[in-house]
Amino acid sequence: MDDGQPVGTSQPLRVAVVDDHPVARRGIASIIAAFPDLEVCATAADAAELPRLEHGGVDADVVLLDLYQSDGRPGLSTITELSAHCPVLVLSASRSPAVALAAVRAGAAGFLTKAAEESAYATAIRSVATGTFYLSAHLADLLQAATLRPAADPQDTLSPREQEALGYIACGFTHQQTATRMGVSKGTVDTYIARIRTKLQLGNKAELASAALRLPPL
Repeated sequence: MDDGQPVGTSQPLRVAVVDDHPVARRGIASIIAAFPDLEVCATAADAAELPRLEHGGVDADVVLLDLYQSDGRPGLSTITELSAHCPVLVLSASRSPAVALAAVRAGAAGFLTKAAEESAYATAIRSVATGTFYLSAHLADLLQAATLRPAADPQDTLSPREQEALGYIACGFTHQQTATRMGVSKGTVDTYIARIRTKLQLGNKAELASAALRLPPL
């Protein structure tokens, strides 16, 4: 069976796997090991445990990083730090366009859902290793549709607090987590998001993500 691997590749791509769940980590490593042009060079529960080079970069061609940390919050700062040295392919159970967009804004070279076919893991790793951005077709279609829809500039339309709330929601935070970070009640955040949807005429999460893309980074 043709698994789509490159022809004539002499050295396998070295992949570091970061996931705080041991069972998931072993499963991901097993998927990668099934492809002869890919090699798992390191596994870790946290990015801080990965072997580093002298300049601080990770000793790998690609880092496959589970987006959510053990505290349940997205590790966006980890993506930013790692992506300065090598491509980071973000792995997540979430199929939310807003979550994918937040990872991309943080510096991810690709976004892969954990439910993807095994061949998609290999394709995504090969893509980001060669400088080609990877996003599953499902998420790409949703984001494209939301981006193509004309919308008002959120910076001109929303209050500073509404912009802040939108930024957190686009980064994958729940309304309760957003409320905690903003120092307000969940009900207040619910009101902010309702106002945002009305002001910008937004419907689904993909459209919220598209609006957040036009905001400056948090």
